[in-house]
Amino acid sequence: MTDQSQLFPGKHFISTTLDALETKTAMSGGLARVYVMRAAMAGMLIGVMYLTYYAVIAAFEGIGDGDLVMVGRMVGAFVFGFALIFIYYSKSELLTSNMMIVSIGAYYRRTTAMKSIRILALCYAGNIIGGLAIALMVAGSSIASGAVGTEMSNSVDHKLDYVAGGIAGWGDLFFRAVLCNFMINLAMLMVYNGRIKDDLTQSLAMIMSVFVFAFVGFEHSVANTVLFSIVALQGGIDMGLALGNLGIVLLGNFIGGGVLIGWYYAYANDDRKFLSKHPQGGGAPT
Repeated sequence: MTDQSQLFPGKHFISTTLDALETKTAMSGGLARVYVMRAAMAGMLIGVMYLTYYAVIAAFEGIGDGDLVMVGRMVGAFVFGFALIFIYYSKSELLTSNMMIVSIGAYYRRTTAMKSIRILALCYAGNIIGGLAIALMVAGSSIASGAVGTEMSNSVDHKLDYVAGGIAGWGDLFFRAVLCNFMINLAMLMVYNGRIKDDLTQSLAMIMSVFVFAFVGFEHSVANTVLFSIVALQGGIDMGLALGNLGIVLLGNFIGGGVLIGWYYAYANDDRKFLSKHPQGGGAPT
């Protein structure tokens, strides 16, 4: 008899993800207020850790030359990696990982388009609220003054230049967004697949995934939303370019997490056709 666990090694991942989907569907319905609060906490955590990322870069730039600046970017990216750990273990809700979850649910017909949209819309709304709360606190303090504020403003200018650059810039931005959520949800795949049992290894997977996107310069919709909010309250921002950036990045993030991870692994672990030929093998993911 063919060993089904070798043919479909990701069935545990699919089952865990579908269980998570049921919880999110229930919360976004009857407990929508609590669901938004959990999403707001994720936005706040992204905001605090993104501030720390830029503070680390500014600190290294203040003490050294080009080599130290690069070290600072590496250290900052490593520190920012803890954001995903804090979000995961605090049971907060992040838009980009939910893109993967609703896509798997859609593949297995365990959710509807309207329920999926409700989950994502409420999650993003909560992420925005949390990010805005951090932005307001930063605006009322001196946290983003001096070199930190300069680093954040320069980063925003760079992100908006993609949109102002026309089709070539849009494509660059889009593929950076695809790769970003590919990495984020690759980490969640490793966390959900049941093969990594200890918290330390799970945490290292999450840190590394965020490190890659932060250091290489991939684009994350929630992180960009929070960053734009902070800079907008500090000194203004071109809202048209900012909204254009977010629209492109949201689409790219969905392709990277929802299609390249969610849909891909849902299809690769769909044992239903196999079971129709070998009914003794078991059942579809539940």
